[in-house]
Amino acid sequence: MTPDSLVTLMASVDGQQIATWEGRNVALFNMPWGELAISLQGAQVLHFKPANDTGWLWVTPTPPATPDVIRGGIPLCWPWFADERYADESPERDGPFHGLARQASWRLDAVDEHAEGIEVHLSPEHPLHNQLTARVVVQANAQRLNVELISENIGDTPVKTSGALHTYLAVDDVHQCRVEGLAGARYLDKLRDFAESEQQGTLAIRGGIDRIYHSNEAVLLDDGVRRLRVAKQSSDSTVVWHPGANPPGDTPADAARHFLCIEAANTRLDPVWLVPGAQHLLGTTLSRG
Repeated sequence: MTPDSLVTLMASVDGQQIATWEGRNVALFNMPWGELAISLQGAQVLHFKPANDTGWLWVTPTPPATPDVIRGGIPLCWPWFADERYADESPERDGPFHGLARQASWRLDAVDEHAEGIEVHLSPEHPLHNQLTARVVVQANAQRLNVELISENIGDTPVKTSGALHTYLAVDDVHQCRVEGLAGARYLDKLRDFAESEQQGTLAIRGGIDRIYHSNEAVLLDDGVRRLRVAKQSSDSTVVWHPGANPPGDTPADAARHFLCIEAANTRLDPVWLVPGAQHLLGTTLSRG
């Protein structure tokens, strides 16, 4: 679900516009095919709503002030996921949980508009790593949302990295959600000290969950009202997360019922080694199921 203040701001836009919301510059697109909002703090997609539909992404109704980050939408975890900093990497690994990208300032490099949709290119205003660069491509139309996080090693030695597209999907009630497509996949359960198990059948959300599934398959999320297909590129880790009855401090308990995170990721299960000059594209695509 999208906060009312962002819905109101979105409705005031005809075409595309840079505006300020909650102290952050946001790129807003209100087109015949639908709506898209991207925060330039973190290149974070905050809102996507195809025409004649409701929003597909959830954002907390109580976003914190900067420099803290907004919970919701699709935050970028880069150049590392969670606290997975590697000993063979640079001192930049001492940075915040989930990396540097989501707090950084990003710029719009290009906006390609066409009859069916839009393609937006973004890059950080300042370097975030001494060997890696990042850029983001967001493609949106009436049928789908596609987000790509592209890393390149511009240094002289190989670099090991991880990351995620930390997607908060809007749902009617998380306890009614069913996730199809993970049956038979092995997973690490972060709530049980990374104990390894195997998914049996359809995943139902009964309470708090924090799992890394070793899977590169698309999944279907059914909340009883809408079915969304969540596909991905260059990712063998699917993270499924919800805080259960103990939501973080920036999220009211009643609001937390209305999201489920399903993330395309590269984690300890599938870290990425980039040799000099190499690129890696981590992508996620949302479409109707």
